[in-house]
Amino acid sequence: QVQLVESGGGLVQAGDSLRLSCVASGRTFTSYSMGWFRQAPGKEREFVASISWSTYYAEPVKGRFTISRDNAKNTVDLQMNSLKPEDTAVYYCAARRGLSTSRLYEFDYWGQGTQVTVSS
Repeated sequence: QVQLVESGGGLVQAGDSLRLSCVASGRTFTSYSMGWFRQAPGKEREFVASISWSTYYAEPVKGRFTISRDNAKNTVDLQMNSLKPEDTAVYYCAARRGLSTSRLYEFDYWGQGTQVTVSS
């Protein structure tokens, strides 16, 4: 069982940066691929980025967002630069055993989410 807790969301202006962090419980953090997903109002939850031995990004965030992990601290971060109003969403941290994927249904554990709002 893995418990995930996100932090770092907030209200920012377009062009600003924000860093999200997710802390995972458990002693086998390195066994898990970690991902970030987001859900905007009225829309389905969508893939943002994931990391295992490699990193993967959704096209809308490539070049602006960076996912990283610190296995010693059981954390995975999402650095978000050049934020746009369309990045407004609740951002969720997720974990799964095995290789990284962009498929939402393949992640087993989810955090409660953190709100990111980008004003124009």
